[in-house]
Amino acid sequence: MIDLKKLFALLSLLLATPAPLAAQRPRRAPARFDVIVRGGTIYDGTGGEGRRADVGIRGDRIAAVGDLSGAPARDVIDAAGLAVAPGFINMLSWSTESLIVDGRSLGEIKQGVTTQIMGEGESMGPLSPEMKRQMLAHQGDIKYAIEWTTLADYLRYLERRGVSQNVASFVGATTIRTHVLGDKDVQPTPAQLRRMKELVRREMEAGALGVGTSLIYPPAVYSKTEELIELC
Repeated sequence: MIDLKKLFALLSLLLATPAPLAAQRPRRAPARFDVIVRGGTIYDGTGGEGRRADVGIRGDRIAAVGDLSGAPARDVIDAAGLAVAPGFINMLSWSTESLIVDGRSLGEIKQGVTTQIMGEGESMGPLSPEMKRQMLAHQGDIKYAIEWTTLADYLRYLERRGVSQNVASFVGATTIRTHVLGDKDVQPTPAQLRRMKELVRREMEAGALGVGTSLIYPPAVYSKTEELIELC
């Protein structure tokens, strides 16, 4: 016969006794990061007040933001007394030529610029043979071969050469106009306008951000509102 009092006493003892270490849930090791930016004041771009925190990076992604004092990392950057922010965007970049000869772009990287947006009015493509000839003739201190034709070709050319920043571009309405009409004060025929629209369509399909205009400069100033509407 089972002595219930002894059984309950035994169960109570077992429940009150800690389980062996091997049976306990193992503790997770602190997350390992490739880089930790430690102790900086973070400004996240939302307009709020800065806050002191660490930033953990794994691969090419931000993996954690907060108190990472107990987490190991391959590299640690001491950002105490410094601001930590998302990369700045140059919305009106004219590093179109300088990036060809020095893709590091240290002058802007050191100011926190990590993205270049090009194509205000003019873009580095699409180019006709005559446009290439003109570009070569007007090169200043920066000399380079023009090894591309379309804007998409130019962006791939930068990528192959290697650039430190993200780069994107609008297609320039002036560039489209010059490609088809030259630099004279003329208006496009219906056939010429169709050609201009097709050039825009191709660049947009290849990744252009949109159409950029700069209407105070010739030959852009010769464009009528209707022409710009059609291109857009």
